[in-house]
Amino acid sequence: MPDLDPGTQMVLLFFVLLFLRVPVAFALGLSSLYAMWAIGFGLDLVGDLLASGISKFSLLAIPFFILAGTLMGTVGIAERMIRFFRVLVGSLPGGMGIVGTVVCLFWGAVSGSGPASVAAIGPLIIKGMAEDGYPRPFAAALVCTGAALSIVIPPSIGLVIYGVIAETSIAELFIAAIVPGMVMGALMLLTLPFADRARTAARSGAGLASLVPPPYADRPYGERVARSFVDAFWGLLTPVVILGGIYAGIFTPTEAAIVATVYALLVGLFVYRTLTWRSLYAALVEASSSSAVVMLVVAFASLFGWVVTVDDLVGKYSSVLLGLSDNQWVILFVIMAVVLVAGMFMDAITIMFITLPIFLPVVRELGWDPVWFGVLLMVNLAIGLFTPPVGINLFVAANITRLSLEKIAVGAIPFLLTSLVGLALVAAFPGLSRILTAFMG
Repeated sequence: MPDLDPGTQMVLLFFVLLFLRVPVAFALGLSSLYAMWAIGFGLDLVGDLLASGISKFSLLAIPFFILAGTLMGTVGIAERMIRFFRVLVGSLPGGMGIVGTVVCLFWGAVSGSGPASVAAIGPLIIKGMAEDGYPRPFAAALVCTGAALSIVIPPSIGLVIYGVIAETSIAELFIAAIVPGMVMGALMLLTLPFADRARTAARSGAGLASLVPPPYADRPYGERVARSFVDAFWGLLTPVVILGGIYAGIFTPTEAAIVATVYALLVGLFVYRTLTWRSLYAALVEASSSSAVVMLVVAFASLFGWVVTVDDLVGKYSSVLLGLSDNQWVILFVIMAVVLVAGMFMDAITIMFITLPIFLPVVRELGWDPVWFGVLLMVNLAIGLFTPPVGINLFVAANITRLSLEKIAVGAIPFLLTSLVGLALVAAFPGLSRILTAFMG
């Protein structure tokens, strides 16, 4: 690669390493080290660069939101939430499909991580939908899609990282993402009729018995709703505590992650009394493992981004983008297409660290709202979480259902099509991301 600058060689080497199935974090690190050597920088800078890449206060939100989501799944909040919405929906057409969609949106305000959401709520929702007559691949695909919205619905780990890279208010991003997230959820509901027509009214509601506890399963509808609401109250209150505190200015998004963790501990210990020392230890181990993977990618991705900046790939590639057309929509289409294709092969965090140093100068040059662009980017990256061949949510769902990845991917096609419609709507109507901001002040 003698005719290519070191930065471009680094990018090519990164993709070669991915093709060779080298883990993403190490592919980022090895390609970055090669570029630093090729440029002539001493490798003694590596330690300082890695440390500075992750020593940002805002990034503390990531491990704590992961821990909070893990704890809330452990103490039984997910099961109670599903039970309440199942009782509320009753015999409405769509049954557990509606419940699965709504719970996914609620859980997005708890977890902030797509794969973690699939693992936490997937088994219960898929079981209920299968009992309700839905094909299991379609049910798994719904969970994959709904859980992907965890990086759109605040508090989103993706929005935290975007805010750090773009130096944009994370609180503003959280507010801006709510309405687009609801739009994506509504489109999921419109996708339910695409399910196998073999689902019959005779089977509808079959999943109710396994999700409503015996003490009030045979009670009148109003009493069942009231009792299940009381049972799920502390789980339903979670988004209010987290997001309400942020929007009221009581605490920052980073502090909200710690508040969410403490809240989960209190609910598990003193309200539901389901948290034991053994389950707490298991939750800490699981959250630590997930956080370590994310933060390792962030550390090496920051090193990668430093090389991109030093070798002026930002100037070169952003100039190419701006030179493609005088039409802003053409440039936006190209950016979204690049992110969408990248999402088929890489995780969201890696994509942001690689592409944002190039895309953000274009956003500023064209005068686009960085908050709207961040939300649009999250919607695009969410689609990548359930798009083959490397949609991470698909792998998690395949693991918990023992279905083949191919079957779940086929079931996800209707959701993929409607999600692309949602992406187009958020792109075409930037005001969607500013509705709540305008309303609040």
